[in-house]
Amino acid sequence: MKRCAFLTMDSLDGFFTYDDLVHTPLRERGWEIENVSWRAGVAWAAYDLVVVRSTWDYQDDPGAFMATLAAIEASGARLENPLATMQWNLDKRYLRELEAAGVAIVPTVWSDAEAPATLSELRSALGGGEIVVKPVVSANADHTYRLPPDAPTEALAALQGRNFMAQPFVDSIVTHGEYSVFHFAGEYSHAIVKTPKAGDFRVQEEHGGSLARIEPDERLRNAAQRAVDAAPGELLYARSDFVEHGGELQLMELELIEPSLYFNLDPASPERFAAAIDGWVAR
Repeated sequence: MKRCAFLTMDSLDGFFTYDDLVHTPLRERGWEIENVSWRAGVAWAAYDLVVVRSTWDYQDDPGAFMATLAAIEASGARLENPLATMQWNLDKRYLRELEAAGVAIVPTVWSDAEAPATLSELRSALGGGEIVVKPVVSANADHTYRLPPDAPTEALAALQGRNFMAQPFVDSIVTHGEYSVFHFAGEYSHAIVKTPKAGDFRVQEEHGGSLARIEPDERLRNAAQRAVDAAPGELLYARSDFVEHGGELQLMELELIEPSLYFNLDPASPERFAAAIDGWVAR
């Protein structure tokens, strides 16, 4: 029997995860499947395939996380997505490459730890108004801050010594939500909209956000396909997050490491993902 590990973290307390919905359709295809923490230090060669799933604490020690992924690949187990792709996707400055490839992204200013931008410089570059700042290596909206126009300079203190990014606060996140489009093995699977709770701007369930399945229009599907096509390597899974801004759909993030795939919102999606895994390995 083929063995597959879904890479996770030591404890998922406080998180919403739906990867277990894929276990049954994988077993029906002859796979033995288990959830394994990326910190477990197991013999990775015992697995035919390791799929990164709910490693939602990797940003606390990205160096150790990437070392684990490298050890998995070196063991002979097949790692998905590929290590090189996830190394590229770890730092959100990958967005600059997607923009250069013609993908519309939310306007972004980048700040280097060695020569950090001031708050006034960020505001000026982004046209004034509210801005959102976050580290270039982050997940779960950790260390993500919404700063009003009158925010004091000290508001950036939490990002001191880090490479970080700044974007205008996009009102449509509150009014319309953030759209996520999912691809398995390069093919469209499903799409959802995520809306923050009243008084917040973070769309994750862990922060009180609401999620619903949608049927994406052609414009959203095409935008998502362009983003996926512009990414390096072949992708077992991808999630592209978009918002309406400036009269167009703009990419917030292209998630290729550990995105929740929200199998709970599309009853057929666990079967599609299991089929994608089985076909991917059989190629």
